[in-house]
Amino acid sequence: MDELLYEKVMRTDECKIHYWISKNQSSPWLVFLHGAGADHKMFAEQLQTVSKDFNVLLWDARGHGLSRPMGNKFSITVLMEDLVEILNIESIDKATFIGQSMGGNIAQELVFYYPHKVEKLVLVDCTCNTVKLTGFEKLTLKLTPFLIRLYPWNYLVRASVKASALNSEVQIYLEKSFHKIGKKDFIKIFLETAACLHYEEEYKINKPILLVYGESDQTGNIKKIASSWAANEPYCHLVEIPNASHCSNQDNPLEFNAALIEFLKKFI
Repeated sequence: MDELLYEKVMRTDECKIHYWISKNQSSPWLVFLHGAGADHKMFAEQLQTVSKDFNVLLWDARGHGLSRPMGNKFSITVLMEDLVEILNIESIDKATFIGQSMGGNIAQELVFYYPHKVEKLVLVDCTCNTVKLTGFEKLTLKLTPFLIRLYPWNYLVRASVKASALNSEVQIYLEKSFHKIGKKDFIKIFLETAACLHYEEEYKINKPILLVYGESDQTGNIKKIASSWAANEPYCHLVEIPNASHCSNQDNPLEFNAALIEFLKKFI
């Protein structure tokens, strides 16, 4: 995958952030944002599909992949600002953002604070940042920081991998990625991602959205709220990916890529 791209590094005060960018600069931009614990390689199957018609930008978000050590600062807001800085460096004024899980949370914050930078959104197996949580969901979020630290590291990795993917090759990739991060930073990433949620009454993104989830995704409220979330957005297309879990773009790339290309062509 990486042979199609230039690798670059943005140096911040605490972390060197690695990203990869197309060599052809004349096409519309797609920006891929990976999920928590993963890295830019999770979109390998998508890159081959879109690279002829689009410029692409992928990264290893702060604390992930090659962008380590994380440093002391980590939150979805920090990641969003890292992304904005990279976009400014590369003179990318507007793009379609494709975010899986945590990447989808980053994309939602970007469109909330910088709507002029967002052309379209592809939100993959992620929850809505601005939905009102139920009492049970609020309680779960409060208890999670205490409970997650009690799990032995190897058990936490195995449980996270099992919850994330059905495909054995994807599970192997995720297990290796999680172990590279380590328990301390993995927990910090998980908790800060959950902390990005903020209820905004009557808020609408009002951009073309492809909202995707795997039919076997049991993570949080993702599958539960997908239909109501899509119904609340005037330009949203909802797709359930069969034979897929939380990493639906990796579990079933054929079905995911078909939905992605149809969406991108429709709104070019």
